Amino acid sequence: MPLRLNSFIASNQELSQLSGKVRQLHALQLLYEKVSPPSLLRASHVIQMEQNILILGADNSAIAAKLRQMTLELIRQLKLLNCEVTAIQVRVQVTLPPSIPVRHAALVTEHGQKELNQLAESLNDSPLKNALQRLINSSKKNK
Repeated sequence: MPLRLNSFIASNQELSQLSGKVRQLHALQLLYEKVSPPSLLRASHVIQMEQNILILGADNSAIAAKLRQMTLELIRQLKLLNCEVTAIQVRVQVTLPPSIPVRHAALVTEHGQKELNQLAESLNDSPLKNALQRLINSSKKNK
């Protein structure tokens, strides 16, 4: 299958150019990962390279500011890896944070409520007893 796909991509001029661009960006990203501090790498990435100007994307303005401060050092390190970079531009590309799942109240069956109630009654006054009583009361309200 990979040979057929590669043949298909190579046979189409537009796909061939696109494939070459993707390979170039991937290679640049790997080089960037070698020279970038890990704390910045999680929030930044290579966007493109135009006329020896490397364009990086940052998740927020704080990361962008730090990358701008480091441009000379990043260029120096990339040149040591035989990457012909003469300048670096940083663009902020705010990404949406992953959605936080909605927490649903835990449902406790009637039998479970009775068992928890018996356990709570057998305990002396304590934070555990109070927590069990709150759990029982909240599960009664959610029904």
